[in-house]
Amino acid sequence: MAATDFKDYYAILGLNKTASSDEIKKTFRKLARKYHPDMNPGNKEAEARFKEVNEAYEVLSDPEKRKKYDQYGQYWKQAATTPSGWPGGGATNVDFGGVDFSEYGSFDEFINALLGRAGSSPGNARNAKWNYSNYRTSSGGPTGFGGFEDFAGYENRSAGSSLDTEVAISLTLGEAFRGTSKRVATGEVSIPAGVKTGSKIRVKGKGQVDPYTKQQGDLYLKLEVLPHAFFQFEGENLVCEVPITPDEAVLGASIEVPAPEGMITVKFPAGIRSGQSLRLRGKGWPKPKKNERTDLLVKIAIVPPKEISTVERECYEKIQATRTFNPRSNLNQMLI
Repeated sequence: MAATDFKDYYAILGLNKTASSDEIKKTFRKLARKYHPDMNPGNKEAEARFKEVNEAYEVLSDPEKRKKYDQYGQYWKQAATTPSGWPGGGATNVDFGGVDFSEYGSFDEFINALLGRAGSSPGNARNAKWNYSNYRTSSGGPTGFGGFEDFAGYENRSAGSSLDTEVAISLTLGEAFRGTSKRVATGEVSIPAGVKTGSKIRVKGKGQVDPYTKQQGDLYLKLEVLPHAFFQFEGENLVCEVPITPDEAVLGASIEVPAPEGMITVKFPAGIRSGQSLRLRGKGWPKPKKNERTDLLVKIAIVPPKEISTVERECYEKIQATRTFNPRSNLNQMLI
């Protein structure tokens, strides 16, 4: 990554380096919701900000990636891709584009030599020769220090080490409910309907490539479903809270209630109490790999009006004066 292209992920999220993981997650959710394409249809600037926020969260939410990012700055990706399989580790006469990695035993040694730190080059590393003019991008131009980004993803892995890659992806509730496609570094991936936060999807053959054996690992998608203003999860089911009026609670009613696929009519009996739930079977969350859905639980909340008309007040006063029901009639038996 060239120095001019370096992204300050903390600045993108509006945080400092001391931010906790909870602060990072909370801020990400707020910004992701603000800039999500569903909330800003046709807004290219918002779409670009959404991608930046996702990229920043993907790095800062991962303890290992964040550690590399804090330690190496613009070279964090190179450090992240060479944790134990540093090209110079035991290799001889290894030369990539003018950079002799065999001179260095670790990425730390390379960084120290690059920045001219004292005691950075054991053995032959003190005499390492760098030919920046010969190291060029795919377009043919010299890259200097920034050209090192072309080595991102190179790993001389030992036998049995993993080439798998994990990518964090955030979804709106609608995307997770219906399924969607997302663009990642290795191309477009499909996400089936019914995933939830913590779900992992394996995409075969889309991970890192071993430069020697040409074997390619798998890509794992780590999914997070962003919070929704109305629907929440309760175990496997969806749950929502719907307000009703006192007269509807007394007399019963049929009302329109949001469900994931649209508005549906729900009928509840007379005398329903606040806090009771109605179970709508098969109207909840899709079950992956099954043509079934969980249930939707509609919790009832009786909400009295804050402002009433003169006629309404007269009616309520008449009810109060003639009411025979007393829900507190047995409270005198609770004395101790």
